[in-house]
Amino acid sequence: MINDKNLTTYSTSDVVNYYQYLQQLQPAEETIIQLFKHELPTMKMLDLGVGGGRTTPHFFPLVRDYIGVDYSGKMIQACQEKFTRSYPSIQFMVGDARNLSQFEDNCFDFILFSFNGIDYISHKDRLKVLQEISRIGKSGGYFFFSSHNLQAIEKQFDWQHHLSLNPFKTYVNLIMFAFLRGFNASLTYQTIKENNYAILRDESHNFRLQTYYVRASEQIKQLEPLFKDIKVYSWKTGLELKTNDDRISCSDMWLYYLCCIK
Repeated sequence: MINDKNLTTYSTSDVVNYYQYLQQLQPAEETIIQLFKHELPTMKMLDLGVGGGRTTPHFFPLVRDYIGVDYSGKMIQACQEKFTRSYPSIQFMVGDARNLSQFEDNCFDFILFSFNGIDYISHKDRLKVLQEISRIGKSGGYFFFSSHNLQAIEKQFDWQHHLSLNPFKTYVNLIMFAFLRGFNASLTYQTIKENNYAILRDESHNFRLQTYYVRASEQIKQLEPLFKDIKVYSWKTGLELKTNDDRISCSDMWLYYLCCIK
């Protein structure tokens, strides 16, 4: 199963160590902190897919209550070792976003699922996650998450996109194209163009992860039954992509989504 293979990868020492030493916020995350700076002190926050705690020191001091959750026990252990001494009141726990039964309904004001954590499960399970987020989030609360952009990866499946006037760059690009196609033999440029989402292996962690890529229009459709006031942000600039044309033309490999829980 997709999730089992990905969980195994996220539990290996090299991957845990990689995430443990990440510290910087993404531009879109900085945008959200500025947007909610007056509300965060009143919020109970769930940091889903907390990983090695990249977002913890940025959000924990700002919110009323903070809980970090990850489905990798190794990641949670790393967080506890890293933060418990400095922040004795901090809470970390192992948990699966598809089943957050340890939390009551209407529990959180702000739920963050960063670094595309929602992308490492199946399509069916992804919809379960959205249901769980809606259940444990307070009506009027916020859900903020990132996801891989199918619009951007589409170009990578077109061999002509990798050609350059620089012969060495062309050579390197075509080598990476060969790896991408080799690890995704069932996918073609045409099939990517014809679909709104796809699960594929990209270069992250040496092609070990199976990753969900989705078009912004499809992601919004998935959110609409449970959430409202959906906004899309550029990963690179942190600026809101206000129109559908903006989202289609955006070449960012990730997009961030902010929505209000119904």
